[in-house]
Amino acid sequence: MSDPWLTIIGIGEDGLAGLSEASRKALDEAETVFGGERHLALAGVGSRGRPWPAPFDAAVVLSCRGRPTVVLASGDPFWHGAGAVLAERLGSDEWIAHPAPSTFSLAAARLGWRLETTTCIGLHAAPFERLIPHLVRDARIICLMRDATAVGDLAKWLAERGWGASLLWTLEALGGPREHIDQHRVDLFAGDVTANLVAVAVWARGTQGIPRSSGLPDDLFIHDSQITKRPVRALALSALAPRPGERLWDVGAGSGSISVEWALCGGTATAIEPREDRVANIRKNAAAFGLAHRVAVVTGRAPEALAALEPPDAVFIGGGLDSAMFDAIWSRLAPGARLVAHSVTLETEALLGDLQQRHGGELMRVEIAHVGPLGRYRSWEAARPVVQWSAVR
Repeated sequence: MSDPWLTIIGIGEDGLAGLSEASRKALDEAETVFGGERHLALAGVGSRGRPWPAPFDAAVVLSCRGRPTVVLASGDPFWHGAGAVLAERLGSDEWIAHPAPSTFSLAAARLGWRLETTTCIGLHAAPFERLIPHLVRDARIICLMRDATAVGDLAKWLAERGWGASLLWTLEALGGPREHIDQHRVDLFAGDVTANLVAVAVWARGTQGIPRSSGLPDDLFIHDSQITKRPVRALALSALAPRPGERLWDVGAGSGSISVEWALCGGTATAIEPREDRVANIRKNAAAFGLAHRVAVVTGRAPEALAALEPPDAVFIGGGLDSAMFDAIWSRLAPGARLVAHSVTLETEALLGDLQQRHGGELMRVEIAHVGPLGRYRSWEAARPVVQWSAVR
């Protein structure tokens, strides 16, 4: 970093007054300064300023390589900013960064919230459903918003889902002379935000939210009865052992319930399903849980549909496994990858028995019965037995 050509500067609503000496020196020496119209005005760079292209394209910055250049971003450029996008394409000796307090930091400081226990999320370019995994009683959430209109839309969305008693703060132009903060109750929100430069803080009060344990209730998913039922799904997820950042192949995904619960644990999933009507259900379920960005859907049959996919960390096969499919999948798995397969037919059960004998792992037969009416009394109604084979490559 002895002589980087690019300086990434976080700028706040207080403009030049809030910048460090190093940031101001870089601005003075820059031939070109990139940023949003607001950033360029705050920095007062005049004709040297170049507004960001829409959509954002890092190539315009890279075209200045070797000449003193500054990129301006709001607050901390590495939190929902352009910093990481640029750094990923540059050598470590080409850039230096001078961040300012992020909107999240400023909001927490104004409200007296512990930032380490607060959910910080960008809703300026994402659907409100992204909040669903985080909405639990007494959760504290800070959201970046697209504009003033979106704040009213968010309040309505929260109220419709049982969170109308929540408290909502609108935080406008934090850190500058136009800063304004107001508190509202969600279901009484009047939509009186005037500035588009706004963040929102929510103290969630209302329903319990979705549980974090494996095996969510079946009625939370749209399905045509082609769904891995709740208790069996919990057993499958336990064997799949999801971890944040890992990738799942959900083969013959049906409703996508396994993919959804895997993604709730912080991973990404690819749901492979041949039927178009079930593909539509998978997409709806992923969107309803705010996980459309974590659950990809491939329309097709395994193993053909798997050819172009990145190798997974785990595979779930809910049914329809045969020798050809197994060979195609097993050969793609890296050492340590997990495979879990279910069977309700004698033919596939025999295959799983053979695979367990050849490759090891655990073979388990699960028989579940639920109480149901029998005349004036009650009795057990047995579900089809499920055989589960789980193995590590």
